[in-house]
Amino acid sequence: MEDQNYKNVLVPVDGSAVTSSVLNRAIAVALANDAHLDILNILEVNQFNQTYGSAVSGDVVFKLTENTEDKLKEMKQKALAAGVKDVDIHIRFGNPKPIISREFPHDHHTDVIVIGSTGLSAVERLIIGSVTSYVTRTALCDVLIVRSKNDPKQPK
Repeated sequence: MEDQNYKNVLVPVDGSAVTSSVLNRAIAVALANDAHLDILNILEVNQFNQTYGSAVSGDVVFKLTENTEDKLKEMKQKALAAGVKDVDIHIRFGNPKPIISREFPHDHHTDVIVIGSTGLSAVERLIIGSVTSYVTRTALCDVLIVRSKNDPKQPK
């Protein structure tokens, strides 16, 4: 088996219950490989516009972006405190599926994506589909799936 030497680790985060576990695993992978860590959050502003009939103002989007950036800065500090030497944070707008699986990895030469098994409820997965499932099928690089302790697929 060929040894993997990851230089660029991507961890997409969504603020769900598994975010902390996923970030911890990504930090561990970055440390083990002395790799660069990219922490990414994707804001789906189009979803708000469709749901609320374009009633979401620029001020709301700005505040959401500002709050997201603050959370990402906290995550960056956690990674730096753990010993990761090179960490960047990113906010993108759009559909998380193609951004995580292809666009961001292409733009940033990602070697591995560390992603949670799911950040959605069962109903949300049924309606919009699992981002993780899509990413594992279409990613340009390796994908490491982190399961939460509450995941029903996780062995006891």
